[in-house]
Amino acid sequence: MPHPFRILAAFAALLLFAGCGPRDSATPATIKIGNLASTTGKDATYGQSSTRATRLAIDEINAAGGVLGRRIELVFEDTQSKPGEAATVAKKLITRDKVVALIGEIISSRTLEAAGVAQALKVPLLTPTATNPAVTATGDYVFRACFIDPFQGGVLAKFARDDLGARRAAVLTSISSSYSTGLSQVFREQFAAAGGEIVADQKFAEGDKDFKAQLTAIRSANPDVIFIPAYYTEVALIAKQVRELGIAVPMLGGDGWEAPELLQIAGTAVEGCYYSTHFSASSSDPKIMDFVARYRARYDGQSPDCMAALGYDAAHMMAGAILRAGSPEPLKIKEALAATRGFEGVTGRIDMDANRNASKPATILKIEGGKFLYLKTVTP
Repeated sequence: MPHPFRILAAFAALLLFAGCGPRDSATPATIKIGNLASTTGKDATYGQSSTRATRLAIDEINAAGGVLGRRIELVFEDTQSKPGEAATVAKKLITRDKVVALIGEIISSRTLEAAGVAQALKVPLLTPTATNPAVTATGDYVFRACFIDPFQGGVLAKFARDDLGARRAAVLTSISSSYSTGLSQVFREQFAAAGGEIVADQKFAEGDKDFKAQLTAIRSANPDVIFIPAYYTEVALIAKQVRELGIAVPMLGGDGWEAPELLQIAGTAVEGCYYSTHFSASSSDPKIMDFVARYRARYDGQSPDCMAALGYDAAHMMAGAILRAGSPEPLKIKEALAATRGFEGVTGRIDMDANRNASKPATILKIEGGKFLYLKTVTP
């Protein structure tokens, strides 16, 4: 299937060629889409990456003529990585800024806050990256561009058993994070179902800095692998303490690991470890190479991570839905998003299922030589 940007460009050209009559003076000059993400605070890296790519996509769409003969106006709000802030800014974007749809949030717990507002006010919300299943269970106005934790957790459990040959696994979960608790639950179930044994099941809370009590218990259990479904800020500290305690087994995690800061903070402590994600910038796929080149050109040579790739895909998915809807009316956008099939994004082919979740592949990366290296792709 052709790249969505080229499809949008072709449609824009047809609309211009057909000739639209003078715009009604009451018709807004732009189509407003809200974008909420954490660009400051502890999760800033995720929001910054996603938002940069979302802006890149919107600029490309507008350069090709926009959608339905109108430019898209992206209205951004920073959630500051704070609990409760996502609901506040989602309500502001909808009621004050009059956006017709929302892209965001990035973290599952904050997306759940925003999703409740979007559902109540009947404005479609498309999260690029929130993987917890509860997000789309909020209601029929809530969608995602990423896979969900049951798929990711299953991929990681199977990888630990089949590829790493692990029989005994330890799990270290953040009880403060819906992302972490959801992912660890699936991993435990799937690893046991595959014949493995969970020999230690430890927990920590957001803001913890010292994990040695939990890790000492894990060391005593003698696992073959340690599963840490957490975000990079916590994983980096945990990994350093794992190695300080002389634990040499590989660590394994989900897409929350992906950030350059993981390598900067953890250093060699994460060498030989693995995580699942949505995208690899080192892919030889021409479509991905083209996106990486355009992103680097726009952002001073920085390489896009999975958050960027998902933010880019989410913007194109939303614009495509508005185009297919033939109207920027929220109800029609919702219906078009639900009908998304065969969307060829930079993170892979996306088909929206009956629960408004994206059915798509996962990528396993290995940390080696201070780099995130592509290892394999796992399809649903």
